[in-house]
Amino acid sequence: MGTQQILLIVLSVIIVGVAVVVGILMFNNQGYNSNKQAVASDLTTYGSLVIQWWKTPSAQGGAGQRVTNLDVARIAPYIGFNEANNSLTNPDVGEFRVTAATQADTTVTLVGLGRDEKKGLHPKVTTMVYLSSCTLQATTTDAAAF
Repeated sequence: MGTQQILLIVLSVIIVGVAVVVGILMFNNQGYNSNKQAVASDLTTYGSLVIQWWKTPSAQGGAGQRVTNLDVARIAPYIGFNEANNSLTNPDVGEFRVTAATQADTTVTLVGLGRDEKKGLHPKVTTMVYLSSCTLQATTTDAAAF
């Protein structure tokens, strides 16, 4: 073989290697982003359940739109979370928690931590449920843990 042919083979191997590495990185990033979207979607569902709880009369297990009923320990069981630690684990998506319920401004904070990992960090989504206007606001970050 001539020098030119060996050089072309080496160059081809390098190009194929780089293409494979780029493909793997793109695949991993897509999985991470999909997990972040799944966490945000689930938190939107749980936020809607919090609004439903807020509007449900007290006699039926809801808050009856009374600020005095606004408590994490009352919200968590209504939306299906574990009463002991106000959390829910979905093995396909991640872990979710009701972290705060503020009577002063009638807000509830829900946090979800995704199961996928990139550079030691997991997708973390925080959803604020504003009960006075029945709206949701989500922010996404990356975190090592809760």
